[in-house]
Amino acid sequence: MRKVLALFLGALLLAGCSDSSSAPLGDPEPGTLRVLAGSELADMQPVLDEAAKATGVKVKFTYTGTLEGAEALANGSVDGKYDAVWFSSNRYPASIPEAAKRLGNQVKIMSSPVVLGLATSVAQRLGWVGKPVGWGEIAEQAGKKAFSYGMTDPSASNSGFSALVGVASALAGAGNAIDARQIVAVTPRLTQFFGAQALSAGSSGWLSDAYTRRATGQDPGQKVDGLVNYESVLLSANASGKLPEPLTLIYPSDGVVTADYPLSLLADAGSDARSAHQRLSDYLRTPDVQKRIMETTQRRPVVPGVALGAQFAAHDLVELPFPATRQAVDALLTAYFDKIRRPSRTLYVLDTSGSMEGERIDSLRTALAGLTGADDSLTGRFRRFRSREEVTMLPFNSGPGTPRTFTVPEQNPEGELARIKAFAEGLSARGGTAIYDSLSQAYRVLEPLAAQDPDRFTSIVLMTDGENANGSSLADFLAWSGSLPPSMKQVPVFTVLFGEGSSDELTQVATRTGGKVFDARNVRLAQVFQEIRGYQ
Repeated sequence: MRKVLALFLGALLLAGCSDSSSAPLGDPEPGTLRVLAGSELADMQPVLDEAAKATGVKVKFTYTGTLEGAEALANGSVDGKYDAVWFSSNRYPASIPEAAKRLGNQVKIMSSPVVLGLATSVAQRLGWVGKPVGWGEIAEQAGKKAFSYGMTDPSASNSGFSALVGVASALAGAGNAIDARQIVAVTPRLTQFFGAQALSAGSSGWLSDAYTRRATGQDPGQKVDGLVNYESVLLSANASGKLPEPLTLIYPSDGVVTADYPLSLLADAGSDARSAHQRLSDYLRTPDVQKRIMETTQRRPVVPGVALGAQFAAHDLVELPFPATRQAVDALLTAYFDKIRRPSRTLYVLDTSGSMEGERIDSLRTALAGLTGADDSLTGRFRRFRSREEVTMLPFNSGPGTPRTFTVPEQNPEGELARIKAFAEGLSARGGTAIYDSLSQAYRVLEPLAAQDPDRFTSIVLMTDGENANGSSLADFLAWSGSLPPSMKQVPVFTVLFGEGSSDELTQVATRTGGKVFDARNVRLAQVFQEIRGYQ
C-alpha cells in the first residue's frame, strides 16, 4: 500500500539541503549568486560563509556532474535558473559551441592537478619515492598488476575525465592535443594502465571515502593500493588521520592535467549577479583568502606571491595539452568505455510488485530503456550499457523471478541492446514484495558468472518502492551474507530509494556491502539509474 510518508520524507530532504540543493532554483534573491557547481566544491562552504559576511554575497549551490553540467549549458536549461557555473574546469563545455556561448566572465580561483597517490609501502616497493616517474612506466607496472587503484568515472567526474586525458596525452607523446588517430594508437597502452583499476565512483569525495573504508576494513570490498584523484583530495585524505598509512603522491614527470576552478558568470546574468560575481571573485583572490582556501581545501593558490604550503611537494608541474575539439574528447570517452577499461557485470534486482503498477512501472521501463541507447542526450550516450558489458535482470514480486542475462558484444551491439530494451518494456507489476529472498538470489546468480570470468567490475543494483512483505527479513539476509565466499562479499549493492522503500533498511544493505544509497523519490528514476553508472 502506498503511503503519504513519501511526501513527508521529501519535505525533510529538501529542508536539509540548506544552501546546497539539486532542486530547481527560483527567482534570484538580492545578494544571492545561484551557482551550478561540481559536488567537490562542497568543501568551500566555510570559506563562502566567511565571504558572505565580508561581501554580502551568498552562494546557493546546485551540484551536478561533468557531462550533466556541459549539457545543461548546451541545451539552455541553465538560462534564467542560474547566475554562474563553477566547475573544476571549463575545458569540455568550452569545446561545445552552444555551451561556450553561455559562458561569460571567468575567474580562476584555485587549482589542483590530478595525480596518482599510492600507499607509501607500495610506492616504496615500486621504487617510485623520490625519483621521476612517467605515465609510461606507471602504465607498464599497471599492466603487470603491480598495483591497483581507484578512479572516478570520466563521464561523471572531472577528476576521472582529467586523468583519462592526461594519461592518453602523455602516452601519445606528440606534444600537442591528442586527436582521434592518436587515441587509436595509444589504446593498447591505455588498456594496460586501466587494467589495474579496481574501483570506480561517480564523485571524487565518495571515491576517497571508499578507499579509506576499504583500507581500514570497514567495507568488505577489495582493498586497492591507491587513487588517481585531485592532489587536494589525496592531501586531505592524508590530513584526516584515518588512513592506516599515508599516500605518497606521484607527480608524473611527463605531465598532468590541472583543474583551475573558474567561477564563471553566465552571459545572460543580470546586473545584480554581475556585481555579486565581481565582489565574490575579488574577495576569493585576496592573498589572505587564498591562504585560507589552501588550508581548508588543500588546493593551490592562483594568485602570484602566495607561498605554497609544505604539503605541496612538487611545485613546477608540466601541464599536458587538452584535446582541442569535442570530437576528440568524445572519441576518447567512447574508446575508454567500449574498449579500454575493464568491462562491467551488473545485476539489477527490480521490484515489479503490485505497488509498482501505473506510473512507477512506466518509470522503471523508461529508465532501463534509456540505458540501452534510447536516451540520446550527451549524458545518456556515455551512460548506456557498454560494449563487453554483462547485464542480468532479476525482476521480483512475491518471490524472485527468472533471471535473464545479456552480454553486449564489442562489435554490432545494437541487437543485444534491443533485446534488453524489449525485456524492460515487457515488465509488468503484480504480487507482493520479497526484497531479501530476491537479493540473496542475485548473489547466487552472480557467483558462477563471476567464477567463470572474474576480471570485471561487478555490482548489484536493488530498486524497490516498498517495504519487505514476503520471505526472509533484512536480519536473515545479513546473517546469510556473512557466509558468502570472499569474492561475493566484495560485490557492492547500490540501493535505490523509490516510493515508500525503507530508507533505514536500504541504507543498511548499501553500508554492509560497500555500496551507496541513491534517492529517486524526488528526481526521475532514469536520472538515478544514469548516476549509478558512474559507480559500476
